[in-house]
Amino acid sequence: VQLQASGGGSVQAGGSLRLSCAASVRTFSSYAMGWFRQAPGKEREFVAAISRTGGRTDYADSVKGRLTISRDNARNTVYLQMNSLKPEDTAVHYCAAGRQLVGGIQPAGAYDYWGQGTQVTVSS
Repeated sequence: VQLQASGGGSVQAGGSLRLSCAASVRTFSSYAMGWFRQAPGKEREFVAAISRTGGRTDYADSVKGRLTISRDNARNTVYLQMNSLKPEDTAVHYCAAGRQLVGGIQPAGAYDYWGQGTQVTVSS
């Protein structure tokens, strides 16, 4: 499984970005998907997760109401719509796929495959 993340960039506080993560796998709908981020000098942290069908989504408290995860199984793609961005959202954002996961908030170690990361920079 290969994951290709894109859509990062530099925006001012209050701005928006839409991240995409395309998966090269036949059975994309068999994987729960997640987004994580890692800021310089900090550990990788959970951002959002979506179940295999998209029926369940979960978010870190710090992003609830501002970020929305979604997926399109026909396009093998998961998205992260980021609104009302804050400087503390600045980080490399990674998408991840979990073959045995059914959804919910899971640690990074529970995911099997990772994308290369895309940088999000929010200036004040």
